[in-house]
Amino acid sequence: MSDGSSWIEIVLLAMLAAFIGLRLVSVLGKRTGHERPVGESFRPGAPEITAPPQRPQDTAAPRSIALPIGTSSELAPALQELANVDPGFEPTRFVAGASAAYKMILESFWSGNSGAMEGLVSDEVQENFADAIDARDGARVNNRITGIDSATITGVEMIGQMAEVTVRFVARISAGSGEPTETHDVWTFSRHIGSQDPGWLLIATDEEA
Repeated sequence: MSDGSSWIEIVLLAMLAAFIGLRLVSVLGKRTGHERPVGESFRPGAPEITAPPQRPQDTAAPRSIALPIGTSSELAPALQELANVDPGFEPTRFVAGASAAYKMILESFWSGNSGAMEGLVSDEVQENFADAIDARDGARVNNRITGIDSATITGVEMIGQMAEVTVRFVARISAGSGEPTETHDVWTFSRHIGSQDPGWLLIATDEEA
């Protein structure tokens, strides 16, 4: 009897396994249309596309400059461009500073003290003034400025990061006790707009014919 019952149990277990297998096939074999493709979970996702960060823009309009008295309107664009790249530049204030430098440099030259020009003129200009002082054996020249009638910007140029501004001076100069004589000088000043030093240096001098 034990052998017969063992065979019966084996047959029943086989039938049960077959039944379970058929149920699994009937359930797992169906497709609903929502299945994920095989291997999708291993596929790298598409890169997320994001807009590049926007730099904050200065919405303030560029400051408008005023032309000094006597300045040609044709120089307005060039002066405005210079003011745009050099926020510290203001034409009227520049002319006032150039006039003060004009007087200081000439007085230093006449007194025979080229060292007093340091910080106002380029090395080359200072050397030229020093040579002229040596040529007169350092003697003092008894000149004096009795007035600056006008200082007018006549040229503006950007050469890389170097700004050059040319000024025409009309001044009255007395020699000794004589009557003042009108002189016309054309001086060019330069400054590196990226420099922390706001000062301008005299780089060229000329006398207007």
